[in-house]
Formats: sequence, C-alpha cells, structure tokens
Amino acid sequence: MSRQLRVEHQSWPITGGFRISRGAKTAAEIVVAEITDGDATGRGECVPYARYGETVAGVIEDINAHAGALCEGLTREDLQSLMPPGAARNAVDCALWDLDAKMTRKRAWELAGIEALHPLTTAYTLSLDTAENMAAAAGAAAHRPLLKIKLGQDGDGERLRAIRAAAPGLRLIVDANEGWAAGDIEAMFAVCAETGVELVEQPLPAGDDALLETIGHPIPVCADESAHGLASLDAVSGRYDAINIKLDKTGGLTEALALSAAARERGLTVMVGCMLATSLAMAPAMVVAQEAAVVDLDGPLLLTEDRDPGIAFDGSTMSAPPAALWG
Repeated sequence: MSRQLRVEHQSWPITGGFRISRGAKTAAEIVVAEITDGDATGRGECVPYARYGETVAGVIEDINAHAGALCEGLTREDLQSLMPPGAARNAVDCALWDLDAKMTRKRAWELAGIEALHPLTTAYTLSLDTAENMAAAAGAAAHRPLLKIKLGQDGDGERLRAIRAAAPGLRLIVDANEGWAAGDIEAMFAVCAETGVELVEQPLPAGDDALLETIGHPIPVCADESAHGLASLDAVSGRYDAINIKLDKTGGLTEALALSAAARERGLTVMVGCMLATSLAMAPAMVVAQEAAVVDLDGPLLLTEDRDPGIAFDGSTMSAPPAALWG
C-alpha cells in the first residue's frame, strides 16, 4: 500500500458564538482527512451535523472503515458508490481532489474543466438573536453587499423589519432552518416581500414541505435541509425555486458538481452554501460556486481565526484558494 490515511478532529472557536432556530454553538467542530501518496498529501474538511444524525466520532469511524480501500488507490469515481452522501464522504472526496491536483501539478478546478476561478461575493450571516441585537449587527455589517438572516422563531417579522430599518440599502436573504409553522408561512412570506427579501431558505421542516406545492411564492424559496444529493432532486423540483448545495450534504465536490448541473437543467436557481468551517472547506465549494447565482461561503469570516494560509477575503469578496491550502 503506497498511500497513508490520517483523520483528525479539530475545534475552531466562533467569534461571539452562533445561533440558529435549532440551537447555539461556540465552536466549529470539524473533521480533516489527509491522504498521503509519496511526497503529496491531499486534505479535505467536513462538518458532522447532528441534524442528519452525524457525530464527530461517527464520521471518523466511517472514514477509517474505508482506510484499506483508500490506501490501495481508491479513486474519486469509486468513492461515490462505496460511501453514501454526507460529511464523511465529503472529507475523503475533497482530499482525493486535492491529492490528484498535487500529483498532476494542476489546480483542482482545471481537473473539473474550469480554466480559472473568478472571485466570488459571499453572503454574510447574522446569527439569530433579538430584533434589537440583529438590527445592530446589520448596521455594523452595512459595508457588506448581501446579508443572510437566520430566523425561525417567534418574532421573526419584528426582526426583519428592524434589520431592514437598520440596513435600508443592503440585499437580504433569509434562512428559517425549518423553523416556520405551516399556518404562519404565508404571513411570513408577506413580511419578506415587504422588507425586500430576495430568497427564503427552508421555511418548513423537510418532512412538511409538500405544502410549498400548493401556495404561492412571492419570494423565491430555496431547499436546504430538503436537498442533499442527486437523489433528492425529484422531490425538490416543483416545491422549490432554488437549491442550496453544500458539500457536506452531497458528500463532496464530485456529486456537488453533478447536482449543480442537473439542478440548472431543471430551471432551479443554484445557491452554494457551507457549514461553519475553515477555508479548507470553502476552497472546494468555490469550484462548484462558479456557476451559482447565490454564494454563501462566509464560514471563515465567522471564526476567531482561520487557517494559514487561508482564502483571502476583501470584505465579502473571496479570491481563489492558494495551492498550499487546497487544490
């Protein structure tokens, strides 16, 4: 066996903590997979997510369970049938992309058929809080062109109106994280229209979103928790106007690229999002985000510190990742 596999849990503190409708956290708990072949080492980062039944220990176990195949030369194509979509496969898939880039001396996006990465403007996320505190946070972020507002609890209408008053010129998107009730959704859509919201992510629980087929969408609605890999595309189509592609849900860059192409063929708007993670997780997401209408890759901006080297941010504008980071 010429390859070696190393898997590690890392914890990266979040500036000021982070809260959504399901709870709060103070650190990003991530798993990094490293695959070494000779002098080249490929790295991939993932975020185990409890909403999908994942844990750090479980993801590490899942990756190590395939150590033999990985060390014997498993390819990215083989990986798609060996492991299911999810965080564990994401870390391995992205590590293999990075390893292939290093061994061929090409950038990962060149391997994906993209000549060069252009800079991207990411949304900047405001954590769920009181209306007063969220308005203050929006005012402090007034230099950023696009804000993503975390909602999903009582008082969301008041929060939105306060944020809009504090940041009258900014573009807004909303993420309810499955937190709105069926009986409230049309009223919340009306408030979103009133305050100029451009997109609403996952307003209803994934199991209850069939309702979206029967009500009007004055604001485009984006699937997040309802959208994972290619297998979820049929259910999403007809209910949603857009899809949020995250590599931790698709199980890596390989399926994310395929999902992006398939979604656009069906007329769905593509958003590329992230979990709270470092630049190592954002780098492969930038490849699929080249074709996205909405980019939400602000994870490193919310951390106390990022990797060195990391992706360079000029405000909300991201540059291509350095080769020393990934790809």
